Amino acid sequence: MTQAQAQLGASAEDWRKDFPILDQSVSGHALVYLDSAASAQQPQSVIDAVARYHQEDHANVHRGVHTLSHRATEAYEGARDKIRGFINASSRTEIVLTSGTTESINLVAQSFCRPRVGPGDKVLITHLEHHANIVPWQLVCEQTGAELVVAPIDDDGQLELEALRALLTDDVFILAMGHVSNALGTVNPVKEIIAEARQRDIPVLIDGAQGVPHMPIDVQDLDCDFYAFSGHKMFGPTGTGVLYARESLLDAMPPYQGGGDMILEVSFDGTIYNELPYKFEAGTPNISGVIGVGAAVDYLQSIGMERVAASEQVLHDYMVESLSEIDGMRLIGTAGNKTSVQSFLLDDIHSHDLGTILDHQGVAIRTGHHCAMPVMTRFGISGTARASVALYNNLDDVDRLVEALRKAQQIFA
Repeated sequence: MTQAQAQLGASAEDWRKDFPILDQSVSGHALVYLDSAASAQQPQSVIDAVARYHQEDHANVHRGVHTLSHRATEAYEGARDKIRGFINASSRTEIVLTSGTTESINLVAQSFCRPRVGPGDKVLITHLEHHANIVPWQLVCEQTGAELVVAPIDDDGQLELEALRALLTDDVFILAMGHVSNALGTVNPVKEIIAEARQRDIPVLIDGAQGVPHMPIDVQDLDCDFYAFSGHKMFGPTGTGVLYARESLLDAMPPYQGGGDMILEVSFDGTIYNELPYKFEAGTPNISGVIGVGAAVDYLQSIGMERVAASEQVLHDYMVESLSEIDGMRLIGTAGNKTSVQSFLLDDIHSHDLGTILDHQGVAIRTGHHCAMPVMTRFGISGTARASVALYNNLDDVDRLVEALRKAQQIFA
């Protein structure tokens, strides 16, 4: 065992104690959870923060004059401030709270792009994208006559950068791309690509759902125009998300939805919209969920994202090395810069069968197309098995995964 692996083991043991769900058995085996790319587990501090809101502070935010409403509003808006600091946005007005990455991207597609694009304009995405960063742009193109253009990937599952550069033409209205591929774990060189797009005044949206939980994110350093991510990927509750957007862009964008809290004054002659960011936050929000995200930010910052990234890299490398030693293993996605995720196929065992057999041994992985059907098509397959790690995983989890895969081979032999 290397020194880095030994340090990882000690850290992971401390961190996993914070996640009560991991202390259970599945099918008579201690649970090994390797599906964090789909939804990460929640530490006790997040669970407690959500429960405390429901037990002590539950009330609607912003509009109440009573004590509970004030306390709920303080906790809710406090979470916004924590998120702003976590990704180093320049102002809290640049933090729009949404239901997840999907809504964040749809907001940009419908509010920023749809009123401004038409025939002759292009929307540029990549072949690595999650469906949530494909379908909203298809809808906009269908609605406006704009053209959807896709940058290719190579056999390792990484962007063909020269081809992408060639597609950054003056008729591209926006570039939308993932920071980290949820299907392959590829880490895209987003800062470099954003800089090249900036030279042509092309706005850039980054899907950061798989980036925020695994590495430090500084939106000012990246210099992106939009950065979208979800709470449940970063150890918070489901149904929560964030859209970071430059204040100047948000100010010029029309509201995405209408209703309560996004208004200052309503009459039948017209409506005066609320100030940023509330102009984009219609209706009663997921108050407890957002408070939970704030607690998740506190938890991650107590560890330090540099430390999280370094530990997960050691674990990911060990997982890739261990999987590679299994006869009949085909790794899908072998980019030089990867994190947290490894997709694979084993012999001719269908991925769903593989996932079922592993579940019977207490090992939870994800199987299928991972909401990235074009990625699967690129590799000529219908789906994969995918193991994804988080800060609470350790080397023993990987060893259990390998052991379970060998057991599956024996069953199908």
